Amino acid sequence: MMHFVIMSARLWRRRPAYSGRWEAARLSPVVLTVLIAGLAFSTPREIAISRLLPAAPALAAAMWPVLPTILLGTFCLLIMIVLSFFHTDLGTQYTSAAIIAVTLAAAYGSHVRIQREEILFQVRLVADAAQKVLLRPLPRRIADVEIESLYLAAQEQARIGGDFYEAIGTPHGVRLLIGDVRGKGLSAVGAASAVISCFREAAYDEPDLRGLIHRLETTVTRHSAAFPAQDQPEHFATAILAEIPHGGGHIRLLNCGHPPPLIAHSGKVRVLEPTVPSPPLNLAALIGDRYWVDVVPFAPGDQLLLYTDGVSEARDHTGQFFPLPDWMRRQGDGQPRELLDQLHRDLLQYSGGRLDDDIAALALRCSHAQDRGAVGVEG
Repeated sequence: MMHFVIMSARLWRRRPAYSGRWEAARLSPVVLTVLIAGLAFSTPREIAISRLLPAAPALAAAMWPVLPTILLGTFCLLIMIVLSFFHTDLGTQYTSAAIIAVTLAAAYGSHVRIQREEILFQVRLVADAAQKVLLRPLPRRIADVEIESLYLAAQEQARIGGDFYEAIGTPHGVRLLIGDVRGKGLSAVGAASAVISCFREAAYDEPDLRGLIHRLETTVTRHSAAFPAQDQPEHFATAILAEIPHGGGHIRLLNCGHPPPLIAHSGKVRVLEPTVPSPPLNLAALIGDRYWVDVVPFAPGDQLLLYTDGVSEARDHTGQFFPLPDWMRRQGDGQPRELLDQLHRDLLQYSGGRLDDDIAALALRCSHAQDRGAVGVEG
């Protein structure tokens, strides 16, 4: 019996990591076998507890590989044979036949389950590779700007979704993008991929943010055209473009229907609502293509938090939204990584560990002496 337990442990090391609760549950077939055997030897033969022995290999099929499942069934058969020496009228032949039949069926079920797990594992490898392309690791510093990122999937086993971000150092300054495609699944992932790919190329070429947003708008429109005409208005994305010029003391923001960023300066937090709303991507044809760029100071030590609506719309057990501005005011002047790590912990605690939507966030900090610049609007 010890042999197949050890073998089971070795085989399971090749699988993805499971929670401690699941690790304990994998021993339940052994516990069940020992419990049934102990009761069978200690209770009167009229109760016939031994007839429950086929349940042990049946349970093992749900969590063990094929060979340990067969070995457990063999062990149960041996228990039944030993019991027959003590009690000759237990119907040993019928229970033994049931153990054999159930063990063979359990072994086949375990084989099918493992095949499906292998397919799922390969799919996840592909999803991981796709995520690394879509949301590649950002540089921790571009020029004089510190940058950190956070991504949390709503589902524990999910890999990619419709939230996206990117940061690039360009001849025009540090340019950033964060956004959220409406919907979920492959359609949202495809739209997010198209937007990021366009941004990575156009961020170097376009001299201003309005030209860059027009490129992104065209990309989303072309991507949406692949879907039926009646569904096209449903495919849109909210986004924020940000630009920190080289040597400038300000940041330019173009907000296309996205949750407003927060900026912390000298212990005070401001919500950077757009002066004039700009249309989300792929909705310019419906509500106009006028884009506005806000200019705000970005002095040394200032921190900027960009995020998707999964952050601001996280709910507690009473349905209340996460108080992001108040939370930001309680944070100190730590590093961007510390800010996002604390946000991660507090979001999970606030929502009880259950996220209703994907979450993406970028934290920036200006780290050099620069002129504060002017505050205004570029229309």
